[in-house]
Amino acid sequence: MSKKILIVDDSLFVRESLKMLFIKNGYEIAGEAANGEEGIKKANLLKPDLITMDITMPGTISGLEAIKQILTDNPDNRIVVCSAMGDKYNLKEAILAGAKDFVVKPYQPERLLEAIKKYIA
Repeated sequence: MSKKILIVDDSLFVRESLKMLFIKNGYEIAGEAANGEEGIKKANLLKPDLITMDITMPGTISGLEAIKQILTDNPDNRIVVCSAMGDKYNLKEAILAGAKDFVVKPYQPERLLEAIKKYIA
């Protein structure tokens, strides 16, 4: 049975790119979300094996806040941040919020897949 990934990113292009990369490498797409609010709802509903999360998205809940809420609802969720906001502050805040890893956009496919494999095994 393939592992399911939820992709949370406001960019349709990024979601499609991640979806193609994951499917090509044997993962199933549990779903997609375009903002933090939708990401929280879908994480609870779809129960993915791993979630990729952008930091900066429209709406009232940032990626960092979504990480905190998702992990409050289900501490066993595994979240890998994939964001262009790769400065030290956001990296630190994402890890403190409970993210397992942080991959900076534009992402290197090998680096992202390495992070996914590490936490989805």
